[in-house]
Amino acid sequence: MLVVNSRLSVPLKELDFSFSRSSGPGGQHVNKVNTKVTLHWDVATSPSLPAAVRQRFQERFAGRINRRGQIVVTSQRFRDQGRNVADCLDKLRNMVLAVADPVKPRRPTRPTRASRERRLRAKRAQANKKSTRRAPRIDD
Repeated sequence: MLVVNSRLSVPLKELDFSFSRSSGPGGQHVNKVNTKVTLHWDVATSPSLPAAVRQRFQERFAGRINRRGQIVVTSQRFRDQGRNVADCLDKLRNMVLAVADPVKPRRPTRPTRASRERRLRAKRAQANKKSTRRAPRIDD
C-alpha cells in the first residue's frame, strides 16, 4: 500500500513494475542484473483517486501520461532493485501529494497608501541622485 497522506492511498496491486538493465557505473555486475525500475500506473481508471484529485493530476502531469492513461515513472539511481522500487514509489507519492489539495485561489489585493507613498518617495530620491550627476544645462 502506497500511503500518500491520511486520506489518500494507492494499493500496490494497481501499480505495475517492470525491470530492465540500468545504465551507468557498476562494472561487470551491471550487465547481469535488472536494476532499473519502470512503474506504470493507470491514473485514468484508478479507483483509489477521488475524481477531483485525478483531474488535477491529469492536468498537472499531462506530459508524463501516455496514450493509455498511464503515468510512467522510472528510477535507476541506485545499484539495487529494491532501492529503485522505493525511489519510484517515493516519486509517485510526491506527485500525488502535489495535487492532493486544491490550489487556493489568489485574492487580488491593492497596495496600501503608505506603501505607495514609500515607493514614490524612493523614486524621487533616486531621480534626485541621478539629476545631481548630470552636467548643468546651458539655458539655466
